[in-house]
Amino acid sequence: MKYCAHDYQRMATEFIETHSEAAVFLDCGLGKTVVTLTAIESLMFDRFEIGSALVIAPLRVARDTWPAEIAKWDHLADLTYSVAVGTEAERIAALKAKACIHIINRENVKWLLCDSGLPFEYDMVVIDELSSFKSSQAQRFRALAKARPKVRRIVGLTGTPSSNGLMDLWAEFRVLDMGQRLGRYISQYRLRYFTPDRRNAQAVFSYRLLPGAEQQIYRAIGDITISMRAADHLKMPERIETCVEVELSPEEQERYRMLKEQMVIELDGEEITAANAAALAGKLCQMANGAVYADEGGSIVIHGRKLDALDDLVESACGRPMLLAYWYRHDLERIRQRLLGSGVSFSCLDSPRSMEQWNRGELQVGLVHPASAGHGLNLQDGGSRIAWFGLPWSLELYQQTNARLWRQGQKDAGVVIQRIVARGTIDERIIKALEGKARTQDALMDAVKAELGRK
Repeated sequence: MKYCAHDYQRMATEFIETHSEAAVFLDCGLGKTVVTLTAIESLMFDRFEIGSALVIAPLRVARDTWPAEIAKWDHLADLTYSVAVGTEAERIAALKAKACIHIINRENVKWLLCDSGLPFEYDMVVIDELSSFKSSQAQRFRALAKARPKVRRIVGLTGTPSSNGLMDLWAEFRVLDMGQRLGRYISQYRLRYFTPDRRNAQAVFSYRLLPGAEQQIYRAIGDITISMRAADHLKMPERIETCVEVELSPEEQERYRMLKEQMVIELDGEEITAANAAALAGKLCQMANGAVYADEGGSIVIHGRKLDALDDLVESACGRPMLLAYWYRHDLERIRQRLLGSGVSFSCLDSPRSMEQWNRGELQVGLVHPASAGHGLNLQDGGSRIAWFGLPWSLELYQQTNARLWRQGQKDAGVVIQRIVARGTIDERIIKALEGKARTQDALMDAVKAELGRK
């Protein structure tokens, strides 16, 4: 297929070509993969600045999306590639294969750099979903940061750079510029831009920005960062986001209240306990959804309020396909049982075959987990409705999963996002948290947003 680049795509490609360190924050659907591949092709065959490139991406994106994009466009015909996923023997064979680009999943970064025994001789590294390197404690971050001085060019791609706040940016930019802009150590970053917020004596649980620090951070990273929003450059479908509320019975509300206040409750002869605040939040999320894991294993059903709401959503769709995002395995099992009982055609979208079925319109309901379907999958051909059975705390997973449908190429005029919420439960707090995180991320994207024609 002939590649006819949009103006914003040409600008993003030129930015990568002219910056040895580049943070490219492009919304989902703007074509960041072909933008980057075009830059690699130019740097390799026109400018002769690189001879090899390594792409690090989520597993499915590494296995499916990057090879598909290389094969799709005529101007990339000279780019050879090898995908290093699978068993260790398969990965080693793929990395030893002569190719312009080696593609590896992010879970194997530490293995590649520390355990494979293979030389690390890449002129350019591309990190697809830079946000997956936001933890400075993660092994993948430490391994890549150690190898970073060997790399002449590096590109970080993401549409969600600060899904949990600006503290995420330190590790992401430490990988890109080795600490030049935000400091070599996270302690320097915290001291310069943040002050302790919630704490208990010497233990600090959270930080808040110092006055004026937000704009200082944006200025510090602005010279190597480009940001573009889909709504600014594409005719996007209308996005309609609503909450479908369900009401727990007085007995169910009492069970929820007891666990929330006492952090322990006995249900059907099984004990449910929460050892700390984080565990309690997880248990409350499960109870809001309708079932909860017991201490001794297995799960206990509390109610079917959200399943009843799901029945109504499927019926009101009148046969039109709907993505359904779930979080817990016991939710998936109960959803499967309910859909089987109603005769609805459905499948988990966890394989190339099931995703092809979805995109051909053969499924009424496609079940997705945000952690596995949140990045890189093109599902917009199969429908324009998505429902959330349970909400994640992660803004990144929430936005990326919605972007499987709300993106360029969506045929319908609007995308409907419906969140099933149990009234008076932690569901309502999660929605507020997601909205607060979105405001922080929007401010970052606006601060470094690229204007077409700006030099």
